[in-house]
Amino acid sequence: MNHQKVRLAPGLHFVATPIGTARDITLRALDTLASADVLAAEDTRSLRRLMEIHGVPLEGRRIHAYHDHSGEAVRARLVAAMAEGRSVAYASEAGMPLIADPGFDLARAATAAGQTVTAAPGPSALTTALALAGLPTDAFFFAGFLPPARAARKARLETLARIPGTLVFYESPQRVAATLTDMAEVLGADREAALCRELTKKFEDVRRAPLQALADQLGEAPVKGEIVLVVDRATKPDVKETDVEQDLLAAMAGNSLRDAADLVARMHGLPKRQVYQTALKLGKNY
Repeated sequence: MNHQKVRLAPGLHFVATPIGTARDITLRALDTLASADVLAAEDTRSLRRLMEIHGVPLEGRRIHAYHDHSGEAVRARLVAAMAEGRSVAYASEAGMPLIADPGFDLARAATAAGQTVTAAPGPSALTTALALAGLPTDAFFFAGFLPPARAARKARLETLARIPGTLVFYESPQRVAATLTDMAEVLGADREAALCRELTKKFEDVRRAPLQALADQLGEAPVKGEIVLVVDRATKPDVKETDVEQDLLAAMAGNSLRDAADLVARMHGLPKRQVYQTALKLGKNY
């Protein structure tokens, strides 16, 4: 037995769960699961299986399903249990609760009700990918999942293009090839990146290459599994708006408005949409 019963204070106790290898769970997390008065999970079957692996008995406790579709009713019952002096342990399906996880609203509700919120920290695909990607970690921005529709996805990428930190995304294997293609177009084909797949699992795979090279690889051989994309920060210096306008005027003399915008965007390493909008404004007076 790798756990022990401990006295937990009333309130909400977040429990980080393994992202792959079951042995990555912490001893404190096991103690919390063994001792909480009430158990809740994003995926009840995953938590039940994890507790079985580590010999943590339910002892008559029910695991409450709390996910994006469970609604306010479950959240209200959990907060009411805290108000009655009971300890509530919540576990995400995999990784650290609140990171691309429905626990956020539960944390806000518990805090608003004056309840204590604490955590047994542990595995996270976000920090694991950052550690393995080989890209700067002194500043990073977690962007979660990008929109599934291409136009919305590219628009979102354009808002992230100039963030002065490493970018981290979660993505599905069905969309990752299209996402990498859009990233190469919007963020820059030569921008360094890493595709981190099946982290901590048997077939863990980390591919480090420029965005276009990664997109080409997946176009030839699709992949499966849980994926984290890590993209290097923008490296080019800020460009003066007046320089962009001058270059656009010169380019528009011998090219269509759209072609001129594409040319200047590549010249300065700027998002195409941003330069095109500037070209449209100039075109009205050109």
